Amino acid sequence: MSSTTRERVLRHLTAVADLQPPVQKTGKAPYPTEITSELFRAYTRSPHDVGGEFDVPCEWTEEEHEAWGHRAYVTTECLAWRGAWCAEERRRMQNVDLGTTQYLGLPYYGRWLLSAARILVDGHHVTLTELINKIDEVKKRHEPAR
Repeated sequence: MSSTTRERVLRHLTAVADLQPPVQKTGKAPYPTEITSELFRAYTRSPHDVGGEFDVPCEWTEEEHEAWGHRAYVTTECLAWRGAWCAEERRRMQNVDLGTTQYLGLPYYGRWLLSAARILVDGHHVTLTELINKIDEVKKRHEPAR
């Protein structure tokens, strides 16, 4: 990567970090005449949109699948089959509507489950209270006996 490319990438990543920090900073919105092309690019970038971005090489490793991920996938597919949501809505909820902290901090199928819960509540399929009570009930079933 050339020196000018490195500088351009660093400026872009700095602009994105200023706009999408893990803890949001408050500040004044810039006037339209103050928005540079780098700032515009940072404003329009969502956390999952990394296509074409520069990054360091990473080593690919085979990971063992976790059973909860398979169950999460089957659950969300059943919700789609029952008409509770569609693929586009799921993608928007789990990729675009999450902030950077949640997107990068949750496991892959964790984002699926969070978006499923939000869609069920937003679509009035369940109330938030019902969902919380069910989560507490399931947690109690799986707690070790004391």
